[in-house]
Amino acid sequence: MFLFASLRDYLGTLVHPAVRHDPRSAAQHRVFIGSRLLGGLLACAALPIFLTIRGVPSAAEVAVFAWFIAPMLLAGYLSLTGSLESAHTMSSLTAAAFVTIIAAQTGGVYSLATVWLVILPLEAVLSGTRRLIFVSAACAIVALLVLAALPLFGWHDQAREALFGQPTYAAFAVASAVIFAAMLALAAESSLRLRGHEAAQFAFDHALCARYGADAMIRFGANGIVHFASPSANVLFSRPVTELLGQGLFETVHVADRPLYLKAIGDAQALGQRTSAEIRIRRFTALGGPQFVWVDMRCVPVADAFSAHQAGEHLAGREVLASLRDIDERKTRDIAREFERAETQRAHAAKSQFLAMMSHELRTPLNVIIGFSEMLMQEEVLGIDPARRLEYSHLINEAGHHLLSVVNGVLDMSKIDSGTLEIAPESVDLTEEVKTCCDLLLLKAGEAGVTLAMEMADNLPAVQADRRALKQVMLNLLSNAIRFTDRNGRIGVSARHDGRWIVIAVQDTGIGIAEDDLGRLGEPFFQAGGAYDRRHDGTGLGLSIVKGLVELHGGDVRFESQLGKGTRITLRLPADGQPIPLLRPQLSSPRTETGLKTDDASNKEFKKTA
Repeated sequence: MFLFASLRDYLGTLVHPAVRHDPRSAAQHRVFIGSRLLGGLLACAALPIFLTIRGVPSAAEVAVFAWFIAPMLLAGYLSLTGSLESAHTMSSLTAAAFVTIIAAQTGGVYSLATVWLVILPLEAVLSGTRRLIFVSAACAIVALLVLAALPLFGWHDQAREALFGQPTYAAFAVASAVIFAAMLALAAESSLRLRGHEAAQFAFDHALCARYGADAMIRFGANGIVHFASPSANVLFSRPVTELLGQGLFETVHVADRPLYLKAIGDAQALGQRTSAEIRIRRFTALGGPQFVWVDMRCVPVADAFSAHQAGEHLAGREVLASLRDIDERKTRDIAREFERAETQRAHAAKSQFLAMMSHELRTPLNVIIGFSEMLMQEEVLGIDPARRLEYSHLINEAGHHLLSVVNGVLDMSKIDSGTLEIAPESVDLTEEVKTCCDLLLLKAGEAGVTLAMEMADNLPAVQADRRALKQVMLNLLSNAIRFTDRNGRIGVSARHDGRWIVIAVQDTGIGIAEDDLGRLGEPFFQAGGAYDRRHDGTGLGLSIVKGLVELHGGDVRFESQLGKGTRITLRLPADGQPIPLLRPQLSSPRTETGLKTDDASNKEFKKTA
């Protein structure tokens, strides 16, 4: 056993480096080189003994020894070039030539040396190619034809006499053929065993990949039915693999991703191309509820073995092998980063717009203050009388108050956004507070030619709120409604009790808000329309302050509007006795709702008042 292993290792060193890493090709090279070297070495060892006993050899004996020694040159050729096909071709040609020469000297077609012609195609089987089998068979047939034609040239009688006169040649021919046939049988058995080992190793490696690989491997049939699923699918789908077999995954895929899923599998089947898609599949959690996770699905067409064999090439098959990899964490991070990037860009755009608006809102009252104060400083030169001085002082005072309101708005919004604004909840009579706010703005509404009406439900319970904050909310809403309502328009304020909520609605017949802008109302630094220099002044902070203050009270704000028809803003506040969750309002991601159904009761109250 040790000797055989040592011989095998030595023959392995003679194999060409190009095929040493391929077990099957290396085995074929070892068999070819080993059989040629063994025959040549035996012939070389027997030659001195034969010459001592026999003396001068005949032409046939020289041909026999040459036949066994010459293949050593072919072994060297294969070791140097690594071309097994060329070596086998030359071996068949030289063997056929030597058999023809020896048989011609030992009986022609009746010589037992012709047995070797049968062995030539059998040896070519070990090469693994049909072409070499045909070449070897052709060489054997040509040699037989040549031997059969010898009697036509008067060689028949001499050959027959040589045959019966030299029985040693017959025994040697049969014995050598049997030995070589046994070697071929051993080589064939070794080749079959190697192929079996390779097949077992191949199956074992693929079983390891299927069992312990992180990706779930699924083989789909022509109609999308699952024929095979690797054990990794247990983890991916959180269900036994047996439940996936015999059915498709269409119902498992998220509805929005089903077209992409079908296209990936369909293209792989129809076009024979590798496809990929990122889809969401349903996974069942430990509590039994469904959960969708992102997977990267890569599809590879599987060729039909019989069709590919018949055509001699790889054909697009009807089955598809798909690998599914869990990418939920990466996809979630990508979506979060994309959302943050969009939010950052929107915040930068809003702040740029805010700065543009603020430059206008601050510069205008400052110009008034500086301009008229300089005039008062030069009243003797300009000859300003007391009435004009009073008018200028009044304008400076109005500009100062406007500037103060802008600064206060920015500060309030900043406190709300940072969560530092403190409120002091107390029981507040909502009807009284709303009436007070309406009275304060009644004169302003009259100057704008707008009708301001209030319709409050009877026996409204008190609300738990900060009195100053509630007044600021109502004043902001009413001021906005007056500013954006044209002359002869109407503004209605209503309130009703709805379970644990007090619902307050401010509705106007003003210019309305475009649908594209409606969803962004309540965001800081945002003004509907996007133009800071339009005819309606303002910083765009009013609604964001309203939204923040209402959310601090545990309520919410809803916006409804139609361009050219008016706007309705609905507030919900907890009724008296309800706890207030003092949470930081989410000004950066407003919870506005568009297209809400209008409150019929409030509309009727508003129309009745109007």
